[in-house]
Amino acid sequence: MQTLYQEGMLRDNALAGKVAIVTGGGTGLGKAMATYFLRLGAKVAITSRKLEVLEKTAEELRQATGGEVLPLACDVRHYEEVAAMHQQVLKHFGKVDILVNNAAGNFISPTERVHPKGFSTVMNIVLQGTYNCSYEIGRHWIAEKQAGAMLNIVATFAWTGSGYVVPSACAKAGVLTLTKSLAVEWAKYNIRCNAIAPGYFPTKGMTDRLFPENIRQELDPLKNIPAKRAGNEQEIANLAAYLVSDYAAYITGEVVTLDGGAVLKDGTMNALDLVPSSMWEAIEMMVRQANKKQ
Repeated sequence: MQTLYQEGMLRDNALAGKVAIVTGGGTGLGKAMATYFLRLGAKVAITSRKLEVLEKTAEELRQATGGEVLPLACDVRHYEEVAAMHQQVLKHFGKVDILVNNAAGNFISPTERVHPKGFSTVMNIVLQGTYNCSYEIGRHWIAEKQAGAMLNIVATFAWTGSGYVVPSACAKAGVLTLTKSLAVEWAKYNIRCNAIAPGYFPTKGMTDRLFPENIRQELDPLKNIPAKRAGNEQEIANLAAYLVSDYAAYITGEVVTLDGGAVLKDGTMNALDLVPSSMWEAIEMMVRQANKKQ
């Protein structure tokens, strides 16, 4: 068993004076990254579609870190909501230094069962939403002649492809290409764009959507991970904080895989070939119920 480090990596106040926006910041990995940014001295705006979830999280983060958190409801699929959210952040904090495009949508399904509406929903959240936020914040940085750091959350199947998560694989591939393209185009404005491709981090949202209980009984998510364990939230928070910090000033256009070696052993969802067709109805019902709770 490999050593599991759960401590913060950067020095105290490494992000002091910085203002970060974390989309999808109310739960899961977004919440973990926001928490560590606050511990490092940043001020953070967390966004998602559900204000009640954000407000609860914001209070938890204030109590845990003593930092300043601004919860803002925003559906990243709609540019006008992104622009309004940005203006609220500027009004409250005065600036934005860091953008983390973490908002996502995903589910497992045989592709022949994925209605075009479901495909569009995932594409609009993941790819269109990332573009909307990047466009809005990036244009502001350029206009203000302000340096900025952008971090996008992708997935290893963005470059390998994967069955059973086709909408997300297509969308994440687009985000990966967007990351590399903007890194080149916007470097002259002192804007850095990087990405993280996380492996199996068993947050509630990920587990309920991609590994519902009946799937976990059939397929052990840890089986194809050479490290033989899941990721810990502090590990992705450490990496995210480094990539958006000034310590990473010479890194842009990079995607860092954080998956315990899974992609090298086949870090896709193709093992779902083993799931009998008779199970998919029950799986989809469980995923729908999970989505209602988020």
